[in-house]
Amino acid sequence: MSVNTKFELKLGAATREAFGKAIVDLGKADPNVVVCDADLSKSTFTHLFAKEFPNRFFSCGIAEANMVSIGAGLASSGKIAFVSSFSAFVLNKGFEQLRVNCAYAQVPLNVVGTHSGISIGEDGPSQMSVEDISLACSLAGFTVISPADEVSMSALVKAAAYHDGPVFIRAGRVKAPIVHTAEQKFEIGKAIQLIEGKDITFIATGLLVAECIRAADILAGEGISAGVIDIHTIKPIDRDAIAAAAKNTGCIVVAEEHFTDSGLGVKVAQVVCETHPCVMEFHGMGNYYAESGTPEEVMTKYKMTGADIAVTARKALARK
Repeated sequence: MSVNTKFELKLGAATREAFGKAIVDLGKADPNVVVCDADLSKSTFTHLFAKEFPNRFFSCGIAEANMVSIGAGLASSGKIAFVSSFSAFVLNKGFEQLRVNCAYAQVPLNVVGTHSGISIGEDGPSQMSVEDISLACSLAGFTVISPADEVSMSALVKAAAYHDGPVFIRAGRVKAPIVHTAEQKFEIGKAIQLIEGKDITFIATGLLVAECIRAADILAGEGISAGVIDIHTIKPIDRDAIAAAAKNTGCIVVAEEHFTDSGLGVKVAQVVCETHPCVMEFHGMGNYYAESGTPEEVMTKYKMTGADIAVTARKALARK
């Protein structure tokens, strides 16, 4: 039997670029929007906002902790504030300020971390953030968003701007395949079922959503019906979507460009064990950091491709 997912993937912009364009749109629509960056505006694409609105852009230098405090102050004064840097920098160096100035006081600061995951390639392991989801989720009251493509990034940045409470948005460096149509509606906290499946469900976030679609295509050729869910909001997580997947297919693979012992998989497993326990496998980074290389080399070596995820799915199905 052959199962056709009928899904074509075309390469789009990097989610960091989509973020940069989205805040320009926000800035044009609302004069309260302000942006801070930590001397990485060309890489985070906040230079687009700086060019359009120089009086509303604040370059904070290589001082992420100070940037977070400045952003929190702006947000506290009624501004719609975004702060941006590499995820490895803004979360690790700014964690105390995120905790005290944003989480504790529930200040609605929008924190955007770019260059997440290992797909940044040549930038190297010191800048590969594979613990950012865990760190962001540990901050009380934070909403944590990880868009899969330029479509979802644009929509979710605009939704985050007017969200009540602090938000962390994860972005990547490399161009991302487009998995959503322009007509797709996005709501913070609501997952999106991209492909329906009967035998197994892939639950993924960020760049690995596209790889799960590729894995589903591979399995379709073997007569296996695999569903794919994009969990673009990791916190608060869509419990109903996860519970339904566990109940309907009885087999779940969680895929993420992050440590498996502290990321999306942990949150999905918590929901599954509380609702409909089923067979689960977790695909991502183990208890180690990646090496430097091209994005393609790194993603292949650390088994982040659709073919690798299909192998994990077969392992899960063998246990079903």
